[in-house]
Amino acid sequence: MLRRQVLTAAAAAPALATLAASAADARTPPVGAVRTRDGASLFVRDWGEGRPAVFAASWGLSSAMWAYQVAHLSDQGFRCVAFDRRGHGRSDVPGGGYDMDTFADDLAAVIERVGTRDVALVGHSMGCAEIINYLARHGSSRIGKVALLAPSAPYLVHTDDNPYGAPRAYHDATMALWARDFPGWIEANKAPFFTSDTSPGMVDWLCEEMRATAAPVAIAAFRAMLGKDLRPALAKIDRPTLVIHGDKDASAPLEATGRRVAAGVKGAVLKVYPGAPHGLFVTHMDQVNRDLEAFLRA
Repeated sequence: MLRRQVLTAAAAAPALATLAASAADARTPPVGAVRTRDGASLFVRDWGEGRPAVFAASWGLSSAMWAYQVAHLSDQGFRCVAFDRRGHGRSDVPGGGYDMDTFADDLAAVIERVGTRDVALVGHSMGCAEIINYLARHGSSRIGKVALLAPSAPYLVHTDDNPYGAPRAYHDATMALWARDFPGWIEANKAPFFTSDTSPGMVDWLCEEMRATAAPVAIAAFRAMLGKDLRPALAKIDRPTLVIHGDKDASAPLEATGRRVAAGVKGAVLKVYPGAPHGLFVTHMDQVNRDLEAFLRA
């Protein structure tokens, strides 16, 4: 390099440093805690930089459930924003607001705080129902893509026009068990959520996450999900949608949920994992991570 070039570069260095600092300052700041319209504070994990993806957790679980998706996707250049539903994890536990429209509004508050458009939405189980209801209630102007893992949707109750649901009496009996012994129910029903080769440590970790959710919250959230018929909402989804579901899902059987959701969303792609249970985000972690990365990057 010529001496003049060296001197010019040296002189420009402070200016370049200032520009770099300005660019860094212009980045969207971390979300931090999100205040909902009724004053509840939602705990948010904001990890990585790049195109944002917002993660909605399963019923009874917190944002911690997404740890292994966040670890992979953030390393691949995505910004991963996962939040604790009201009453769950480290979010506030208000005395009300446990209905699907409020859950959708809470998700809207998180998306707005992300501060960008073209946000991808990723949900599991009840989180998928919240995403579907959010899109019907708030539209898709901020959304780029939608990924639904083992959705507990579109409608879980058996009716004359919904042969895929379970009888309301069955759901009521289950909630009655939770009201008497929620930890005991978790222990008795944990096996079908996993596979036989899932490590005891992984099983214990997720069961402990669920035990941390208070029984009244778990019951109220599940009752809200039961009461919301999302079949009409599916036709309102106008973004590329990926549905991932296991054919051994005992909690949300494929034919009653994932296949119905994929059929109701125009252009949706359904990927069925042979042998995968409801907890496929840990039991089939590598496959889920690869499929999510490919979908979000496409």
